[in-house]
Amino acid sequence: MKRSGSADLPLHYGYVPQWLAERMARLGLAITETIISEYGKAEVLRRLSDPFWFQSLGAVMGMDWHSSGITTSVMGALKRAINPHAKELGIYICGGKGKSSKQAPAELLSVADATGLDGNTLVRCSKLSAKVDNTAIQDGFQLYTHNFIVSSDGDWAVVQQGMRTGDATARRYHWHSANIRSFVEEPHTGICGINQGDILNMVASEAQPSRNGVMLLSQEKPETIMREAIHMRLPAHHDVRNEDVDLKRLGTVLWLAHEQRPADFEDLLLLEGVGPRTLQSLALVSEVIHGTPSRFKDPARFSFAHGGKDGHPFPVPIKVYDETIRTLQTAVQKSRIGEQDKQQAIHKLHQIAERAEKNFVAAGSVDKVIEQERKDSWKYGGRTVFGKAKPPDDVQLKLF
Repeated sequence: MKRSGSADLPLHYGYVPQWLAERMARLGLAITETIISEYGKAEVLRRLSDPFWFQSLGAVMGMDWHSSGITTSVMGALKRAINPHAKELGIYICGGKGKSSKQAPAELLSVADATGLDGNTLVRCSKLSAKVDNTAIQDGFQLYTHNFIVSSDGDWAVVQQGMRTGDATARRYHWHSANIRSFVEEPHTGICGINQGDILNMVASEAQPSRNGVMLLSQEKPETIMREAIHMRLPAHHDVRNEDVDLKRLGTVLWLAHEQRPADFEDLLLLEGVGPRTLQSLALVSEVIHGTPSRFKDPARFSFAHGGKDGHPFPVPIKVYDETIRTLQTAVQKSRIGEQDKQQAIHKLHQIAERAEKNFVAAGSVDKVIEQERKDSWKYGGRTVFGKAKPPDDVQLKLF
């Protein structure tokens, strides 16, 4: 049984522009297809139930690296991209935000008709997971999004989120069927949100006497959850700072893409033609696909793949984003006909970067990396919700 976890998620409003939403869907599909190809569909559900990995996925997709908006935007993108290929992939995403969350039961019954799964059981699991987080755990957060992801084998995961408007915070809840022993005793893989102190928690293990004793619940405290929690503290500041990032790991990726390459870099010749900046993004995407859980403790680092829609840490480099998607899609398509070379090359990126960390000495700061990225943003088709990136003044004079 995984321990419960928590994270601070600033509540952000706003929208995802169409130019980014379309790319998020394409990248999400390519990442999902690669994970299924390499590790199987059960691994997709395990990853989605990990709050750290989920936040890293949202960051590598170009969303605001720390905000609550990652939940709805990432799940929306995955649903749009995966469901048209659900029969082929064996993964179905039901529910969503607001009114869409209420459609989960009907969608699950439809999935059951298509797969032969027990629809009533799936609907029950969906409703119970929402009830537990909205009612049994009275932590001040009201659910407004509920996503139920199920495989054709009957495994499932839940990603749902509640808001607390009084202090502009959100809490995200993660479930995984592989870890469920009981819906009424410690069912979560992770709970993400600001620690609100003692809460009414009907599903904590120490609440067993209350569940048996009827209505004595209000006397209980979630001490076990608080004691065993994995805490992911995401700060309120929107910019990315040194303390938000593992500088050694980020530095290794930048070195791999832009500096003297390691001796075994010849293994990556199948990626010839991919520019250094795209190689940087691919290295981070490779880690999202192949990295172990310990690699995702600093989700902000993954925003250095494709920036963020609000310009933090820098504008989304559209040309790089599209080249990353094309490279992944080509690798997936070739693997379907037995050609694994490109997928192995992408995997190799992560392996080389991880090996290089042993002897790498981090130097400089995140600020210098961000400054250079913003300076070069116009070259890569940089874009934010505020508009397209422009060349620096000195460059504009030369161009015009």
